[in-house]
Amino acid sequence: MRISQAFKLAWKSILGSKMRSFLTMLGMIIGVASVITLLGLIQGVTNYLISTFSELGTNMITVSVTSTDTRKTNVDDMYQFAEDNSYIFQGVTPNVSSRYTVKNGSNSLTSTVVGVGEDYLDINNLSLNSGRFIQYADIKNRYNACVIGTYIVDELFEGIARIGDSIKIDGQVYTIVGFQEEQADSEANSTDDRIYIPYSNAVRLAGSSDISNYTFATTDTIYVEQGEELLDNYLYSIMKNEDLYTITSMTQLLDTINTMTGMLASVLGGIAGISLLVAGIGIMNIMLVSVVERTKEIGIRKSLGAKKRDIMWQFVIEAATISTIGGIIGILIGSIATSALGNAFGIEAAPTLNSILLAFGVSAGIGIGFGYMPANKAAKLNPIDALRSE
Repeated sequence: MRISQAFKLAWKSILGSKMRSFLTMLGMIIGVASVITLLGLIQGVTNYLISTFSELGTNMITVSVTSTDTRKTNVDDMYQFAEDNSYIFQGVTPNVSSRYTVKNGSNSLTSTVVGVGEDYLDINNLSLNSGRFIQYADIKNRYNACVIGTYIVDELFEGIARIGDSIKIDGQVYTIVGFQEEQADSEANSTDDRIYIPYSNAVRLAGSSDISNYTFATTDTIYVEQGEELLDNYLYSIMKNEDLYTITSMTQLLDTINTMTGMLASVLGGIAGISLLVAGIGIMNIMLVSVVERTKEIGIRKSLGAKKRDIMWQFVIEAATISTIGGIIGILIGSIATSALGNAFGIEAAPTLNSILLAFGVSAGIGIGFGYMPANKAAKLNPIDALRSE
């Protein structure tokens, strides 16, 4: 028997029992749609997290040092190190961050004050609405200059502030020399709720002479790993103990995110895949019932010369057809559900090609695999016994 004839017989059988065929397909539809939707949403979440952290700079390397009485880093030495390796590092800035009470007249709030170097603006890809950023002369002379975010402007100046206005940070008067461009809708505790001052002033405000945090920016993301290695060797030569410093980069964080979301996708995909297994069992059960119902038909076909493989092909192809049709419908529903849920959650989610191919392949494979046993049972029926059945 030709395969085309087997497909015609399978289609005729499916149409002959529409409701039973649909209920048999339903498990496959739900399973395939679940796999595609879950994997698509996980990929959307992964892309969202990666894009969010990428905005912070994938070429950034953060160094944290724990100083001791005999082992400590020097700001000038760190700058010199970056300059000596300028083919790797674009720049470096110390980071001295703390929260202080900030006042303008009767208005006051508690905000994050960050002591930075003159390279901070460039290596963090920040922009100013007006004015200038912290300069080397400010740092050297410990000039009380500051750059403020839009949240500070709204809260302390009621939305109207000018270059040259002053604010008090922990009781000390600072002159505004620049305004940072809005980044986070001027919300509290966001990047708009920050004040930047020279790191030399920040150290004095903190009452400490040591700077423990630095941010290095490489000239390209491809140099991040090499930059980490150079920093590790340099810091070890100073600190003599790896426990006294840590070096982290955004690429490490992105790798961690990919690993975690990959594991989550595997777990959720496996859970959704259980429904495909249940669907396969349903297909096998229905095909066994079909074999019993069509025992006499099988006997007649065998008595007319149908071979064992012809009978087997007929039932395997019928099971595969039911499974594949259910898989195709599941792919369509899963694709629509992925986009709809992505929009509802505010992420860009779309069905991935791999998930579609996986779901379709699994659905077809389940149809063939679980259809084999009923088909084999039908093929082994004795023609005489089959003709005697009612």
